[in-house]
Amino acid sequence: MCRRDERTLNNKPKSKGRKTHLKRDVERTDACGTAIENAILLKIPDAEYNLIRSHLEFVKVESQQSLHEPGQRLDHGYFPNQGMVSVVIEISDGRTLEVGVVTRRGFAGESLALGQTTSPYRMICQPPGDGFRVKADVLNEILLSAPDLQSRLNRYVRFQLLRLSQIAACNRFHETEQRLARWLLMSQDRVGSEVLPFTHEFLAGMLGTGRAIVSIAAAILQKAGLIQYRRGTVRILDREKLEDAVCECYRVIKRFEAEIEPNAG
Repeated sequence: MCRRDERTLNNKPKSKGRKTHLKRDVERTDACGTAIENAILLKIPDAEYNLIRSHLEFVKVESQQSLHEPGQRLDHGYFPNQGMVSVVIEISDGRTLEVGVVTRRGFAGESLALGQTTSPYRMICQPPGDGFRVKADVLNEILLSAPDLQSRLNRYVRFQLLRLSQIAACNRFHETEQRLARWLLMSQDRVGSEVLPFTHEFLAGMLGTGRAIVSIAAAILQKAGLIQYRRGTVRILDREKLEDAVCECYRVIKRFEAEIEPNAG
């Protein structure tokens, strides 16, 4: 008899694992029958998936919930099914900047793939989501016998480094409204909705700037008819024109993703 490993990380009452009808290369479930939607878990060979299957814990997470704090030990790695995990750096005065995003095509906690047990980054969920976590020590042991999984995680680490370099250049050379347009487009690509549940304060934390500056940038995009901001949500009104307004970094990062497919997230 299967013991349900599904849980909510905030200890609120849990709900039944969601069924899915998404087309995928391999039909897989965890040990309790919850559908796997994470691309890395779907792509690895059966023998390697069987090694990790019984160790996957299905978890649900809330918006802006932290999965890991800077400098702490990485107790788990995460394979998202739904939602987004922002990888955020924080400096001593409390300002933050998003340096990476993980979706169902990736893995959160990539330091584990390099044999590191700590990470300098915070990992924050954006929209509510779910996925699977695995204990760090268990994953490290499995990787010794799972070369394909190790290779895919290594490729994902390289992709994150490329994206980090491009974001650094973007933050240095491009205007806030261009950076905001890039961030909104990337978020829509991952969430799949024209309505994004983000406040100006949250956007400021992701872009590494002040709330007032983000408000000015959002007002510029709204006046141009590209977005609409209302009650803590941003609606993309004209994606085509928003793509015209974005800096080159959006397309560069998209190219990185295409090159690393199917493991980019």
